Amino acid sequence: MSQNSRPISTVSAVQGIIEKNSHNSAYVLGNGINRYYSKDNLSWEALLLNLWNKYAKNEKHQTAIFKGISFTEFYDAIDIQNTSQTDFSTTIQKEVKHKMELWQPNLQQNKIIDRIREQDSPLLTTNFDDLIPKSAGLSFYKMEHQGFTDFYPWSCYYGDSVLKDPLDGFGVWYPNGMVKYHRSIKLGLSQYMGNVERVRKMLHNKRESIYFDRKNRNEWKGYLSWLHIVFNKSLIVIGLGLEENEVFFRWLLIERAKYFKMFPSRRKEGWYITVKDDKDINFLGKQFFLESVGLKVLEVESYDVLYSSIWE
Repeated sequence: MSQNSRPISTVSAVQGIIEKNSHNSAYVLGNGINRYYSKDNLSWEALLLNLWNKYAKNEKHQTAIFKGISFTEFYDAIDIQNTSQTDFSTTIQKEVKHKMELWQPNLQQNKIIDRIREQDSPLLTTNFDDLIPKSAGLSFYKMEHQGFTDFYPWSCYYGDSVLKDPLDGFGVWYPNGMVKYHRSIKLGLSQYMGNVERVRKMLHNKRESIYFDRKNRNEWKGYLSWLHIVFNKSLIVIGLGLEENEVFFRWLLIERAKYFKMFPSRRKEGWYITVKDDKDINFLGKQFFLESVGLKVLEVESYDVLYSSIWE
C-alpha cells in the first residue's frame, strides 16, 4: 500500500471504537495533548536545550536538537559532560521538577479528560507533569506503601477515589515518572534501561525465560501498579510518537504481545490513533511494528479531529 492511498479514519469510526470498547480499555496519552492545548508552557525540546546550554559549558551552544539523536540521548550527552559531578542527575531532575511545577494547564483539555473520566477508564500518561491532575482537580493516592520507592512510584495515581485494583476505574498513572517525585523523572536512555531491568524482574522469574502465568492475577509483583493495566486492558494510544527510540514502552508492548500469544484467551485489543502525515518516511515501519504487537493503526485527518472532534 502506498502512503498516499492509506485510508483516513472518520470521526464517527473512531468514536465507535472508543464507545464500543470503553468498558474494558485504558488510554495512553503522550505529549501531544500538551502541544495542542498548553502551547504557552516550555516545550520538552526547549527545556533540554536550556539544560544543555547551562550545563555543557565547554561545548557549542545549541539552538536545536537535530534529527538523528533522540531526546533521551540528548540528555545523556548533557550527562556525559558532567560525569565527574556528584549527584548531577539529581540536580537536573530537581531543575526539571521546578520548571514543570510552573506549567499551567489549558482547561479545554478537559474535553478529553472528562470523557475518559465518565467512562471510568484508567489513563496512563508518558508525561512527567501534573497538568492533567491540576486541570481536573484530582487527588493523589498511593496503592502500595510497603517497599515503596520514589525512584519508581508506579503504584501512585491521581484520581477521584481510592482504588483497590488499578483496573477498577479512572486514575492517572505515570509510567515514566512524575513531577511529584523528582528522582522518578527518567530523562536519559540509561535511566530508561533501568526501567526495563526493573520491569523484567517483575515479569519473569528467570532472566532468560518467560513466565507470564500470573499476570492477570493479584499474585504478581506488578499487581498494584500501572503495569497491571498494560497487561489486562485494551489500550487506546493517542498523542504518543512511539518512535523507534522510545525503547521502554515499545519493549513493554513486545512483552504484552508475547503474553497474549502464550495465553490467547487473555488477549486484549489495542489501537494507535494518529494524524495522517504523508511526509513521514518512517510511518510504514512504525505501522509494521505496532501491528506486530497487536495495535491497529488508525489515521485521522487533523489534530483538531484527534484532540477535539472525536471527544464530542
